[in-house]
Amino acid sequence: MSERLATVSYPYNTCCYCFPQNNLPQRDCVLLQPARRAVGVDPDASARWGITMVASESEESQRIDHFFSMPAARADRWRDLTATANSWASGSVKAAQVAKALAALGAIEEFHAYPGRRMMLKLREKLDAGQPENFADLARHISRSIITRRYKHDATDLLGEEAGSDSSAAFLDTFQDGDKRRPYFEMLLVTPAAAMRNDRLVAEMRRLRRPEDAFTYEAVQVSSFEDAISAAIINPAISAVTIYEGFSQASHHAAPILRSFLDATGFGSANVSEADRPLALANALKRIRPELDIYLLSDRRVEAVAGDERAAAVRRVLYSVEEMLELHLTVMEGIADRYRTPFFDNLKSYAMRPISTFHALPIARGKSVFKSDWIRDMGEFYGLNLLLAESSATTGGLDSLLEPTGNIKIAQEMAARAFGADRVYFVTNGTSTSNKMVHQALVAPGDIVILDRNCHKSHHYGLVLAGGQPLYVEAFPMTEYSMYGAVPLASIKKALLDLRDEGRLDRVKMVDLTNCTFDGHIYNTRRVMEECLAIKPDLIFLWDEAWFGFARFSPVLRPRTAMGAAEAIEAWMRDPKSLEAYEKQRAKLGDSPSRKALMATRLIPDPRKIRLRVYQTNSTHKSMSALRQGSMVLVRDVEFHTVESQFREAVFTHASTSPNLQLIASLDIARRQMELEGYGLVVNAIEISLAIRQAVNSHPLISKYFRILGADAMVPAEFRNSGFVDFLAPGVTWVDQVRSMHEDEFCLDPTRMTLVCGTAGFDGTQFKALLANTYDIQLNKTSRNSVLLQSNINNTRSDIAHLIRVLLEICHGIEERLAEGGEAGRKAFAARVKSLMQDVPDLPNFSRFHEQFRADAGDLTPEGDMRTAFYGGYDPKAVEYVTITSEECDRRLKHGPEMVSANFVIPYPPGFPIMVPGQVVTAETIDFMRKLDVKEIHGYESAKGLKLIKPDAIAGRRAHRSRTRQPAKKKR
Repeated sequence: MSERLATVSYPYNTCCYCFPQNNLPQRDCVLLQPARRAVGVDPDASARWGITMVASESEESQRIDHFFSMPAARADRWRDLTATANSWASGSVKAAQVAKALAALGAIEEFHAYPGRRMMLKLREKLDAGQPENFADLARHISRSIITRRYKHDATDLLGEEAGSDSSAAFLDTFQDGDKRRPYFEMLLVTPAAAMRNDRLVAEMRRLRRPEDAFTYEAVQVSSFEDAISAAIINPAISAVTIYEGFSQASHHAAPILRSFLDATGFGSANVSEADRPLALANALKRIRPELDIYLLSDRRVEAVAGDERAAAVRRVLYSVEEMLELHLTVMEGIADRYRTPFFDNLKSYAMRPISTFHALPIARGKSVFKSDWIRDMGEFYGLNLLLAESSATTGGLDSLLEPTGNIKIAQEMAARAFGADRVYFVTNGTSTSNKMVHQALVAPGDIVILDRNCHKSHHYGLVLAGGQPLYVEAFPMTEYSMYGAVPLASIKKALLDLRDEGRLDRVKMVDLTNCTFDGHIYNTRRVMEECLAIKPDLIFLWDEAWFGFARFSPVLRPRTAMGAAEAIEAWMRDPKSLEAYEKQRAKLGDSPSRKALMATRLIPDPRKIRLRVYQTNSTHKSMSALRQGSMVLVRDVEFHTVESQFREAVFTHASTSPNLQLIASLDIARRQMELEGYGLVVNAIEISLAIRQAVNSHPLISKYFRILGADAMVPAEFRNSGFVDFLAPGVTWVDQVRSMHEDEFCLDPTRMTLVCGTAGFDGTQFKALLANTYDIQLNKTSRNSVLLQSNINNTRSDIAHLIRVLLEICHGIEERLAEGGEAGRKAFAARVKSLMQDVPDLPNFSRFHEQFRADAGDLTPEGDMRTAFYGGYDPKAVEYVTITSEECDRRLKHGPEMVSANFVIPYPPGFPIMVPGQVVTAETIDFMRKLDVKEIHGYESAKGLKLIKPDAIAGRRAHRSRTRQPAKKKR
């Protein structure tokens, strides 16, 4: 790899990506530099490259999939060691090969509580003593325990050969709790090197554990800043960190990239004194994994430490000479705080009470079900607890979703903490309802909303209900795959500047975008908001993150979420350097910069004027363990106090007065899970996706007919300034991916995989049905020639194996049919592929609103009154129908009068509205509809045709408009 320093031109000191609160010169960000080869690295450096940022001698070890393959890669290495040990025991390999496999486990084993230093030493002793059978037995035991995670619930695994000793009896008792498995976590202990020379501290922590503890844990001990950072990244089981004073900065392992990274972000030895090191580490860890509970033990003046502003990252400061029991209880309390699910806990208690119900829910308590001769099977299928937990009551230990004052209110506050918001609202009608709530609460009739035309239909309907006027901006097209990407920032800036030039900027209320899109395009959310706020400082942003809620728990993806970007902007606003950067750019641009200059510049907002107002809707059920329709609205709005009452009215309007209690409980539980194990679950989801990409695209037969598109195919080069090509492209490392996330206008969510099936002769709908009906593989979205695969926290490697086996079977079937069909069969197949992959219809852009529905619109911008057109279509005398294949349709397109849509027309796929109420129907749109090969088109009845507003109805409104329209304000 080149040693050239990779830089880009930013107008102000930007941040290092994983540490958004630090304002650092771009040239200093080591993540934007090529990875440097390590000199004199230890043998396990290649294994550590992708995880602990240690360079490797081999190009293969620098691949980006190593960064996201922590759990599986570790398990694979243990399987390899076991296989080699078995071969040694059978005499087929030499001890040197076993030693090599043992070394391949690497130093990362130091960052896990199991198997621990003692058991690893036992392995080494058996190897050195030439005991192949004993070595193989122990290696198998450890490997099996890691893969099955048995060590989390079986203390004999943790103690190994010492399990039968008298000293271990008390420890074993702490694991016994009948048949109940207590949740297990690991605590990172950061101590001076002297404390690492024996296991005294770890043993003391074990002795403090009691059978009545709600959780059980093991300690992972390290003695340096660098090792602590590495352990937090590598080991998802770490849920708490205890920091002692006196630890060193540098790891005893070779870690040149990590070291440079910490230096660049202000956490290196040159930037942090020994006295400040504990608080610096706490802040660094919190920025990587904000869910961690961090404790600091100090033998200095603990009052001064606790009063330091940097101690905000620390949950509690303890005097280090106090007894260890206080630390143990504090750690347990911290985990219990995240484990607590206020609503779910109360619902379980409610279900166990003997309650007589005289309200309108006969199914509650289950008597009408279990006493029935006809529907008893329902109760047997779902279980008694589900029915015991049903109620329409909001008292007696429950709460009201519409006016929460008790456990739902607390659950929502805990969700706000988990997702980085100021407040959270639970929604049980799905994110379609969440979006409508936000629109109704914030948008008044006549307000202009800059909107992606290809967003979910709930946004369009939300504007119809609220009376907002959409100003549609177009996403970049991906015509080859019959889908759209995301909206370029230049289009949004142009719309704002057009409104400014017409003196109508005051009417713009909101920018509404989808992040990430259905197909995985992720916006640079911070840049979008900053540049828009530079033009209008009080803009509201609604980010529909229906598919992206999990991203909060990935340090790589978090900065591109709405809440992550809002947090970074708030931190930037507090930094005095933000005003300096603004003033410097203002002086450079001058008092009256040209449109060309504004469009070409990465604009910096005035931090004194910004009113940061960010809303995020989140389909919790789409990426977390919530029941279907479970959703959340996340709010980070400095002006929320001015709209809180109308937001409550929006909740009253759209939320059911009979919300499903199990849905509410599942939202509570989803928050608990993500706070306690979300980091590891997201790592696994990304790992699964990369494994699928690798397996499909590298298989000699599967890749002949199928392929998963990389970033180069999904994101045009003009939006990838970093030059990032694909996650698995030769030579690509995690550095390139992080650089892309930092620089590029759009990135690709690795968990969303567009699988091209047109090259196998299947359209998306056909292939989706084949997988579902024949192979029990379920998908979601399709396009003309592709399907969308999505990995999530539910997937396992078994799912990968099943998918690959099925694709291989399908490929063999294609090969057999082509062989049997002869030349005619091959020609027919080639024609089918050509039809799907080349003869694709052009994607229609939004045409325009008819002038009838632009009574108060300007001349430069295309917004319109969609609400009036929508309800105008309710009058049967004012509408007509024209089929798209008729001569009348062709005549009207050529000679008029113009056809104006009376409703939304949404074909599936692609799933976006190609017509909205009030839109003029063009030949481009009709041509697209005629070429569509889909069975499902919402808003279009093939027997009747397009629903249109009659020309005479339009003429009547035009006459009224000419009498009432006010001229647009001109720029002063």
